Amino acid sequence: MHNLYGPTEAAIDVTYWHCQRHINRQFIPIGRAIANTQIYILDRYLQPVPIGVAGELHIGGLGLARGYLNRTELTEEKFIANPFKQGERLYRTGDLARYHQDGTIEYLGRIDHQVKLRGFRIELGEIEAVLSQHPAVREVIVMARGETFEDKQLVAYLVSDRDEQLTTNELRNYLKEFLPEYAIPSIFVWLNNLPLLPNGKVNRHALPVPENLRPTLTETYQAPSSEIERAIASIWQEVLNLEKVGINDNFFDLGGHSLLLVRVNHKLNTVLNRNLSVVEMFQNPTISALARYLTQKSEPKQVFESVRDRAQKRIRVLNQRQQLPKN
Repeated sequence: MHNLYGPTEAAIDVTYWHCQRHINRQFIPIGRAIANTQIYILDRYLQPVPIGVAGELHIGGLGLARGYLNRTELTEEKFIANPFKQGERLYRTGDLARYHQDGTIEYLGRIDHQVKLRGFRIELGEIEAVLSQHPAVREVIVMARGETFEDKQLVAYLVSDRDEQLTTNELRNYLKEFLPEYAIPSIFVWLNNLPLLPNGKVNRHALPVPENLRPTLTETYQAPSSEIERAIASIWQEVLNLEKVGINDNFFDLGGHSLLLVRVNHKLNTVLNRNLSVVEMFQNPTISALARYLTQKSEPKQVFESVRDRAQKRIRVLNQRQQLPKN
């Protein structure tokens, strides 16, 4: 059995991989170029990317089509001059791929599945590739969900390869070994099967929208007990739009990000009358840790009592807002 890859614009098949039982791989590569074909994996400046780095797959060689019928502009956009061989052309596939040390190519997904979230450009295919390498995951699709800029969250849809599903914490801890924090999905949805189109491809439009685009609590819930913990929790609930948060829940695991952290920082400094920096909040991402840190830096008793009074007033105002009837 062979795994073949290629678009219509390049005579269908341009790479091949001979599948072999005795070779244990965490992914199925699309292999190497066939005869009279060249494969280039390039960055946005048409420069070759290093081994292991994702880039757009370009095809050169004898199999290229002449272009699109009666579509001159599209032909010029997709069939470009080969910067490495004068007088020849390359076809820009729009596919994301990377080379491995043994020279084989791994297909990662489509570049048009790239999203920009809170200033970071994220390759959804790269997240899917990492998740699919987990032994408990059989299939995976990652999407950005949410109607507004602030509501946008990465959602991973997974089909398990085991009877027992992984927990959210286990998946996040696994991804942290390979991906930056901003590229880790906030929500994980387990499905029995991914919805398919008649041609066998995943029907992304049929993937269910989670009822709540806010992450569920990842730790056993422990309610705030001190005045300062309740003050911090109330502000988190307001900014993150959550009904409750536990003192051991991580701000970033709950869907928080750097922009929301700045808002929380401003509100905390106002309520507590403190000059707390954003860096200090990054270093103490749970209510418990932040409250402990603030207590260790506590000021004289009369100042603390003033802070407590303001915090209690803030909590009363927030509680009153939550009790107001909604339109």
